[in-house]
Formats: sequence, C-alpha cells, structure tokens
Amino acid sequence: MSAEVRVGTDGRAGRIVLDRPRALNSLTHGMIDAVREALEAWAADGSVEHVVLTGAGERGLCAGADIRAMHDDAKAGGAGFRRFFRDEYRLNALIADYPKPYVALMDGITMGGGVGLSAHGSVRIVTERSVVAMPETRIGLVPDVGGSRLLARAPGELGTHLGLASVSMSAGDALLCGFADHFVPSAAVPALLAALADRPVDEALAEYVAPAPAAPLAEQRGWIDACYAADTVEEIVGRLLGSGVPEAKLAAEELADRSPTMLKVTLAALRRARAHRTLGESLAQEYRVSCAALGHHDLVEGIRAQVVDKDRNPRWSPATLAGVDERAVAGFFEPPADGDLRFG
Repeated sequence: MSAEVRVGTDGRAGRIVLDRPRALNSLTHGMIDAVREALEAWAADGSVEHVVLTGAGERGLCAGADIRAMHDDAKAGGAGFRRFFRDEYRLNALIADYPKPYVALMDGITMGGGVGLSAHGSVRIVTERSVVAMPETRIGLVPDVGGSRLLARAPGELGTHLGLASVSMSAGDALLCGFADHFVPSAAVPALLAALADRPVDEALAEYVAPAPAAPLAEQRGWIDACYAADTVEEIVGRLLGSGVPEAKLAAEELADRSPTMLKVTLAALRRARAHRTLGESLAQEYRVSCAALGHHDLVEGIRAQVVDKDRNPRWSPATLAGVDERAVAGFFEPPADGDLRFG
C-alpha cells in the first residue's frame, strides 16, 4: 500500500482516502496501485457493503496526475507514464464495473485523474465547493481516464466545449453534464460519511441529498451547440468569433491559448468516442492518444509553461491550427510501439 492512500473499514464502508493534501492529492503510480489493491480485496469481502472515496485536506478530492513527474518522464522517453496510464485506465474500468456501490465525494477540486477515480463510480456526489474539469488541453494533453466518453455523452455540444476549452464545471454543471449524480451541501458531508458507516447507501443518501443547484452552462446551450457542432476546430473558432455572443468570444480566446495539435486531436477523439459502445473502447483509444502525446513537443512544453517555469507562455509546435498536418493527428490514434491496452 502507498503511504499516500489511507485504506480501512468504517462499519459497513470500505474507506479510501487520497492523502497528498499539499499536492491536491495528485496521483502517483503507487496511489493507483493502492486503490486497485483495496478494491480487489473488498470485492469478495462480505463485511464491506460499499466503498467510499474521499480526499484529504480542505481543497479537493484530486487534481489529477502528478504532471511535474509526467513532464520529467516525458523528457526521458515516457516509459514510466506509459505504465502509469496503462494501470490508471485499468483502474478506471474496474471502478466502472465494480460489483458494490462505489461512492465518490467530489468535494472541491476534482480534475483529470480525479475525475477518472470518481465519475465512473455508481454514486457520484458534488457539493457547492466542487470544481470539476478535464483540463488537459491547457498542458498539451488530451482528455483521458475515460473523460472522452463522459464528454462525448454530455448533452448537445457541452462536452466538446468542456474538452476543447478545458472549462471547469460547477456542481450544477457536473450534474447536467453527467459527471455527477447527487448534490450534498459540504456542511453535511461529515454526517453523510458517518451515516454510510451505519446504513445502506440509499438510506444514507435519502437524508442528506439536497436539490441540485443551478447549472450555468444550461443558459449557454444555444451558442455552444451552434458553434461546437462544426466539423473542424478552425470552423468552431470562426463560429465562436462570428456569433456576437461575449461568452463565445471568450471561448475563442481560450482556444487560441491551447495547443493547436491537441485541440485537433481532442476534437477527433471526442467525435470518435460518440460511437464507442463501452468505456473500454474509449480507454483503449485514450491509451493510444496519451502514449503519442508523451512523445510530442507540446506536452513537455505545456507543463513547462504552466507548472515548471510558470511563465504561462507555451511555445506550441506547430504554433497555428493551419500548421497542424492531419496525418499527424491521425498518427495519435495508431497503436503504440508496446501494444494496445485491451479489456476483457
């Protein structure tokens, strides 16, 4: 077990606590292994009726993978994070198919890999403090951990907007877009956790679930659906700039800051994910894309700009959408040299 994951039982519940609060509980490979080991042990343990996932500290469940470590590994060839992705995505699939209720408390920041550990569970809870996102295009990556499937299944073109622009969702937005199931006020979370130790999940939820808050994205559906339905990123940007809607113009400005290559790969991945019948299909595609990203200039450069040097001035290559070769985009969907990720 990793020292950065606390695992134990609390009455009826198996409790998993991600415990790197100073790093917003960002994930290491050891943490992935520890969560998997706990779930596998509890699957056949009759004394554990359900599993509850939380994050240590006051800031959130999990901010995703340790991207500084990803930066360093990618510069060294990416072998470590190819193994990380393989094990992480298998854990995401295990969570989705888990035979017992899997309760994820998405309180506070829940992004990237944190979404992968929570949003495939059977009981997904947000609070008024929740900030849920797939922010990968900010760092020269593409939505993964099954995020492409979640985004592709969001209403209308909301998922395309969220995935390309790396937009953060409020609690109401996460409920609207299918990333969460229930709203519980943060003040009631300790009482809910205590109830989950003593009662079945449905009984505990009945006492503490509150009406869903407003979803700001719902009011933006008109321009989002119209603009993001386009077939290319260039046309999406053109529609955003030509819509006359201030929020659409801001979205176009956000896209201008993202990696042109990863925007095109993300759009292709989301469109393909719409045809996937299972989460495993999406995860297998994401493994191909993520492995390719590890060898691309823009991943190292994006993390450098956001996290290492923090100059917020990434020098993407190619620097423009027009400079991105469609054959290069197609190459992200080819099997990696060490083979595909397979399920079942």
